[in-house]
Amino acid sequence: MVSENGAKLQEGSIPVALKSTDNFTGSLANRVYLSLKDAILTLGYKPGQTLRKQQVCEALGVSRSPVSEAIARLAGEGLVVIMPQAGTYVAKFSMDEIRESAFLREALELAAVEHLAPAITTDQIIQLRRNLRIQAALVEDGDVAGFYEMDAEMHALIMGFTGFRRLAKLANTVWLQVSRARRLILPEPGRLSDTLAEHRAIFEALEAGNARAARKATRHHLRQLLTYLEPLEETRPDLFS
Repeated sequence: MVSENGAKLQEGSIPVALKSTDNFTGSLANRVYLSLKDAILTLGYKPGQTLRKQQVCEALGVSRSPVSEAIARLAGEGLVVIMPQAGTYVAKFSMDEIRESAFLREALELAAVEHLAPAITTDQIIQLRRNLRIQAALVEDGDVAGFYEMDAEMHALIMGFTGFRRLAKLANTVWLQVSRARRLILPEPGRLSDTLAEHRAIFEALEAGNARAARKATRHHLRQLLTYLEPLEETRPDLFS
């Protein structure tokens, strides 16, 4: 058995959902970190799944040192749990943490659209409109992964348009666990088209320069997350701590 970058896997091992380190930049440890982080955030590695260093080494064709460094970094972000003498696991979801993250992200994004609405430029409107057109095509194709990327890009554009350089990074930090959890709900029937409609409402408010409407549309959009996630704590308790 071989991984996608040609590294041989041990017989009987579970295939590791990892992209080749060639897809990323930086030091080897950073590329291993980004590959593992991508697999965790996209649910290639499921919450609670054991993360075996040797398997990662074989999948990526690297030594244990960069893998250990990457896992320690992921543990610092709360994406991985290291239990001495017991093993390393992908962190399960925590609804308390998700609620807190959603609260913080809402505060940041409402402030962002309120700041942006009266000052948005023609070029910024064009960028958002192009993003929405791609989203619409992805919904039509049923491309959940592609839609997720364009969804994230739209929110990043709005944050970036404020001119505050640290805002997008701060928002991504508080949104990290929620980004992973959102992967559970986008495949829900109708959720892609509903999300697109919510995005269009935000765009139309920004295009009109209406800060109040932009806040209202953004708040409605962001609060849909918990509406979908909270029932999962009961129906999929295996994914939650």
